[in-house]
Parts: sequence; C-alpha cells; structure tokens
Amino acid sequence: MNGEMDASTKDQVWTQDDLLNLLEAMKVNLPQKDLAKYKTSESHLDWEKVAFNSFTGEMLIRKFRTLTELIFDAQDFIKNPYKGKKLKKHPDFPKKPLTPYFRFFIEKRAKYAKLHPEMSNLDLTKILSMKYRGLPEKKKKKYLEDFQKDKETFGHSMSKFREDHPDLVESMAKKGSNVPEKPRTPQQLWYSHEKKAFLKTHADATTKDIKDSLGKQWTQLSDKKRLKWIAKSLEMHKAYEEVMKGFIETHPELNMSNEDIVKSTLTKAERHLKDKSDGRPDKPPPNGYSMFCAELMSSMKDVPSTERMVMCSQQWKLLKQNEKDGYQKRCEQQRQYVCYLLSVCLQSISEEEQQRVLGEQKMIGFKKGSGGSKKKSRAKPSPEKPKRPISAMFIFSEEKRPKLQQERPDLSDSELTRLLARMWNELSDKKKEKYKRLETVLKAESVKKGQEERSRLPDTPKTAQDIWQQSVIGDYLARFKNDRPKAQKAMEATWNTMEKKEKIMWIKKAAEDQKRYERELSEMRSPATIIASGKKMKFDGEPKKPPSNGYQKFSQEMLSNGELNHLPMKERMGEIGGRWQRQPQKEKDRYKKIAEEKQKLYKVELERWLASLSSQERNVYKEYNSQCYHKLSL
Repeated sequence: MNGEMDASTKDQVWTQDDLLNLLEAMKVNLPQKDLAKYKTSESHLDWEKVAFNSFTGEMLIRKFRTLTELIFDAQDFIKNPYKGKKLKKHPDFPKKPLTPYFRFFIEKRAKYAKLHPEMSNLDLTKILSMKYRGLPEKKKKKYLEDFQKDKETFGHSMSKFREDHPDLVESMAKKGSNVPEKPRTPQQLWYSHEKKAFLKTHADATTKDIKDSLGKQWTQLSDKKRLKWIAKSLEMHKAYEEVMKGFIETHPELNMSNEDIVKSTLTKAERHLKDKSDGRPDKPPPNGYSMFCAELMSSMKDVPSTERMVMCSQQWKLLKQNEKDGYQKRCEQQRQYVCYLLSVCLQSISEEEQQRVLGEQKMIGFKKGSGGSKKKSRAKPSPEKPKRPISAMFIFSEEKRPKLQQERPDLSDSELTRLLARMWNELSDKKKEKYKRLETVLKAESVKKGQEERSRLPDTPKTAQDIWQQSVIGDYLARFKNDRPKAQKAMEATWNTMEKKEKIMWIKKAAEDQKRYERELSEMRSPATIIASGKKMKFDGEPKKPPSNGYQKFSQEMLSNGELNHLPMKERMGEIGGRWQRQPQKEKDRYKKIAEEKQKLYKVELERWLASLSSQERNVYKEYNSQCYHKLSL
C-alpha cells in the first residue's frame, strides 16, 4: 500500500491553486453549523468527497511530507534565498543611515570606554545620551548634515534596488494584507501631525522623547482642538466602514462579517465630548434620592469614598417627607427638560448617531418623537427590611459630634462631617477597635433581625415560567441524567419557543400567586402590626399638628418663605438656630404666643374630628398614640 501510494504521489507537487482548491473543498463539506472543535470536525470529515483532480482522500490525510516536496521547497529557496523577512540580508540591499545620535555615540564611545573602564555598556550609553543632549546646536549641526546626506543616498540606492530586483520588491509588497487600513483614533491623527512639526525643530529626538513630549501636550489640549481631531477621525471611520463593506462582499473567502469592522475610534471621554458639542445633555439623576446624594457629595470630598453613601443615606432619613418630595419633583422637572434638549439634539445628527444615542438614553425612558415617557417605577423595598447597621466611623462621629458642636459652633454640619472624617483617619488602630467591636455587634443584630423578618414575610410570587419549570423539572433532570445546568438551559429554550396559548394556563396561575402574595402582605400590614412595628400611621381628616413652641413657629416661617432654599437642609437648620438666638426677647415671646393660640385651636379641631370617627377607628387612633408616647418616654 505504501509503495503504491509513494508511486502515485511521486510526481504530485502542491501548487498555490491546489491548496486553495483543497481548502474550498473542505469548506463545502463542513456542516452548516460547525460548533465542534477542529479535531472533531476533521475526524468526521469525508475525505473522499473532499478529493479533487488527481488527489485522492488518502493523499489528503497523510501525516508526512515526501522527499519530492522537500526538494521542490529547496529549489525554490535556492532560486529566491531572500524572500520575505530575509530581504534585508540581500547583498545589494542598502543600509539605513545612522541617526545623528548614533553617529555621536560611535565616535565618542571608545574614548569614554578608556576613561571609564569600570563602567558597563548600559552606564556608558546613559552618559553619552546625556552628553549628546547637552551639546550646543552648532556641534549637533555636523551630525545632522551627515545624516541628511546619507538619507538622500539611501533613497537613491533603494530606488536602484527596486529597479534591479523587481521580483523581490513585488513579493515584499504582497507580504502585507490587502485588507483596508483601520481608521486612526483622534490622538493618533494628532500625534502623526505634531510629530512632523516636532522633528523639524528636534531632528535628533528619539522615539521616547517624541512620545513623552507629545503625550503630555495631548492631555493638556483644549476641548475645541480635540473636537477638530475627533471630527477627522469620525470622517475616516465612516469612509472605512463603506470600504470594508465592499471589501467583505468581494472577498467571501476571508470569512469576514460586519462584526469584524472596527466599531468606534473614540474613547468614552472623547465620545462624551463630541455628544456635548452636539448639544446632547447629560443624563439626569434617576430619582430624588440620587439628586440629593449628588448635591451632598460635592461638599464631602474629604470623606472616604466608602463612607459617603452611608452618610448620604443617614442624612436622607433625617429629611421630612415634603423635602423628599421636593427633590423628587425637581428630578422629574430635570428629566422633562433633558428630554426636550435631547429631542432638539436628535434633529441635528445623522440617523446612525440617533440610533446610538437613543440606545444609550433608554436609562431615562426617552422615546423618539415624544417629550419623554416616565420610566417604570421600581418595586419599593419592603418596609419590613431591617436597616443597614451603621459603620464604625459613623458610631465614632455620632459620639464626638455633640462635643464638637459645642466647641466649634461656627462650623456647618458638612464641615463638621469632614473634620470628623479626618479625626477618624488619624485615630490609632487600638482606639478604632472599640468602635469596630460595636459595629460587629450591630451587624450581628441586624442579620438576626433580618432573618426573623424574612421568616415572617410571605413567599414571593412566582412567574409563569417558574411555575411551569417547577412542574416539569423532574422530566428534564431524568432526560439529562441529573445535569441541572443542561436541564435549565433546555427548559428555558422550550419556554421561549412555546406559543402563547400553551402559556395561558401558567400565566393564570402566576396571577393567582401574585394575588395570594398581596393578600398576605396586606394582612401583615394591618393597623395592629403597624402600631407594633412603630411605623408612622396616617388617618384621613386628622388635623395637622401646630408648632409646640415659639422656636418651631419661627422655623416654619423661615422654611416656608424660601429665603434659605439655596442652603443644604442641615446648614439651613443651623442658620435658623443662629437667627433664633439673635432674636430679641419680645420677638421670641410673640412667636411663643402664636404657637400657644394655634395649640388651643388644634385641640378643638382634634376633639371635633375624634367625635366624627367610629368607635373602632377611635380605639385604633388612641392605641397608636399611646404606643408612640410609651416609646418616647423610654
């Protein structure tokens, strides 16, 4: 068999056309969805179908090279020994001219090596580099002129080499791929432009010198100048996309798709700058709490980042409901304004850019052709969820804050917070241990409380898909031999291909489970439960409680007139306290008198309202107030 095969393949030589035919035949015989490893696909390939011309299936799958093939390669190498990377070793290939620095280095190296025999080559190179940089321009001019002369000679020699060896130059040109060149980034475009100007004034500069100098300049470039290069890069990218689409169509053998096209040449910061110049507004905060945090964090730069959100959360909880509603209202107004600006911006950009911007703006619920649609509100967190335990730093802050407020009454709350953060950072590890132990205890209590609360909460409602999967999980596990991940994937695929008629039964069951959950949750939140949990309870028609003293009445006036709205809430309250202290006694007595009169009116209105309630409602109200009074007295 081997003898016959050697005889049949003796005169067979693989040309470039034969190799391309082989690859095309293999491609045709591969399965449409080839997702297996290449060795698996090779083992299942029918090589008799792949066979073409005089090449049989056995000849295609052999694992060795014949002597004839090696001789053919040797003959080709002898005829063209300088193909590819060995072209520069050709005896006629001209040598590149030495740079001005290397000319100086070669001239001075021997002298400095004799003066400093103890120095290594690396140390000598560093010294000579420094010496060259310190040379005056007159002395450098000699090396520059020699370099320019050799550069001209090299250009003439290279053109002569191309004339004498056109076959080698042609193979060198074919070495590169004919795939269109990728578009350059704004920084690359700017760099190549500035490099030419830099070399005119610094002809002896090394690559490192150029990169260091121009790299610093790019970071300090103004937005206006950056936008110029961003626009050029986008123009190049647009032209590149069109050329690449045509190239992919005309070269199907390369197996390239639109996914291989470079998607963008801009960084995130450059894209943001371009969008800003086009008039695209920044995304608004998603809710009032995010807006409050953003405003508060601007004055918390000295506070560690790990503590900022915790402190924002604590400050948010101190706000009254009407103040929280105010932030939410401002957030909605900002959202509507952003949607308006965005609709204006979309009219001035291309359709492709519109699609990209609309895809990114999904976060704020913007729809093209509308003033903005409200985003689906997220499910509110369960009120039964235990509060996150405060950190060691916060415990320390709360302990030291009252004393600091007395010692430094001139500081605002945000300044106090920054001062406490610095004090915490300067505290020794031994002193921090006390607060960290307290944090551990509070965390353990929080975890325990959370487990208790979760055990009391009703089971969360299941989706239609969850209910269906629960009913068929046994069959799928049996089919996939208890391989749960595979069974899960198969169930998801089946559910996605099911028709709506088949899903109706499971959708109804999911709706029933949702009703069950809501019913159990409402039973948990009955008045008795709310009273026991200490949550604030609202009663329809209940008269609003008036200020209990003159200071409260004064605070209400200051907050309602809007004079201090430019200040954060904590600083606002501090300012009100300071103004109250500066009020004369007559004014304080006047506010006190007004508060007492309002208290009398409130008692009359409260009695009238209680009389209008049923006996059951009255008992609930009294029980709730007695519980609140009991907690306050504790």
